[in-house]
Amino acid sequence: MRRFEDQVAIVTGGARGIGLGIVRRLTQEGAQVVVWDLADVAPGQSDAPAAEMKVDVTDPASVEAATADVLSRFGRIDVFVNNAGINGPVADVEHYDLADWKRVIDIDLTAVFLCCRAVIPQMKAQGYGRIVNIASIAGKEGVPGIAAYASAKAGVIGLTKSLAKELIRTGILVNAVAPVMVETDLLQQMTPEHVTASKAKIPMGRLLQIEELAALVAFVASPENSFTTGVAYDASGGRGTY
Repeated sequence: MRRFEDQVAIVTGGARGIGLGIVRRLTQEGAQVVVWDLADVAPGQSDAPAAEMKVDVTDPASVEAATADVLSRFGRIDVFVNNAGINGPVADVEHYDLADWKRVIDIDLTAVFLCCRAVIPQMKAQGYGRIVNIASIAGKEGVPGIAAYASAKAGVIGLTKSLAKELIRTGILVNAVAPVMVETDLLQQMTPEHVTASKAKIPMGRLLQIEELAALVAFVASPENSFTTGVAYDASGGRGTY
């Protein structure tokens, strides 16, 4: 499939893990993909992105400058995937450090707002755009021990629904994807007990694979998805039913 032929896509946090998987899938389907990340894509990767930019997605000036740079170099932005994020520590609310709370909210929610705000004007001008925000099943259900992360992802879902309604007649569709825990290196940041408990909640009995999530994101970001907006697509192995 070449659903993204002649399209330009941006993926935040695209240097590794889920983001890199999404970069690969969009590239394979014909997109020119620009990675926004503070880290570098590992050398020797197949399906390399068209460009890499050092962008701090929590900094409005950095986001605005990077948006202008992409438009100058590529002339358009058709797809934007808000993937950059962190898990934060695993701790009950009464013991959760305020600095950690602010950092998780800043990266996982405020950055999504900043990036959406930056790319909307150009997408409106061309009458087409697909924004895909990576949320989480935690944002739908709430998960003990990661209240900051769950709150941020719930905020992402709310932002997605609000923005979709604002842009309903512009040709821009805004959707979220709500996965369960994905098999990535980020699992090392979590306690084994937390990982085991999360896996036990998935009826399929296994964690989500990067390639599976990337396939769903590719559909949501493609022209084939032409009539659905403001939705948090499930990627939970049967755990999420709404």
